[in-house]
Amino acid sequence: MSQRPRTPRQGTAVQLPTLRRAAERASAIAAEWTPTVSRVLLGLVLAWFGYHELVRPGEWTGYVPVFSPGSSLAIVLVLAHGWILLVLAAALAAGIAPRTAAAIAAVMLLEIVISLSATAGLSDLTLRDVGVLGLAVGLTGCTRHRLVLRG
Repeated sequence: MSQRPRTPRQGTAVQLPTLRRAAERASAIAAEWTPTVSRVLLGLVLAWFGYHELVRPGEWTGYVPVFSPGSSLAIVLVLAHGWILLVLAAALAAGIAPRTAAAIAAVMLLEIVISLSATAGLSDLTLRDVGVLGLAVGLTGCTRHRLVLRG
């Protein structure tokens, strides 16, 4: 009695290679676009905070640890900080010198983390900004961005 060799169920042999190819393709697309998406999202975060610092600087002067929150110098520093954040946000979103913009953003975010630690100690805000700092540092090392403006 000879047994007939077992064959895989109909469709199973076809589905696995197809799923594997689809997963590999999705992984390749994600790897290709992750730096760009991360750069744009970091730009949105910086734009959000820069805008709010410009619109209501008095609400942010408490984070300037060296000066009195009511001083005009603290307001000027918050306004300057807001403008720098907006310029960095525009550069990141537009892909203008993305590694340089990310490096400057990392320095700014380090300043923010130090300032928050000095004024409020270790808090959820500080840890959130440590995460955003990590994103900026990571983008500083990314060499393959898409949608970048070249001169």
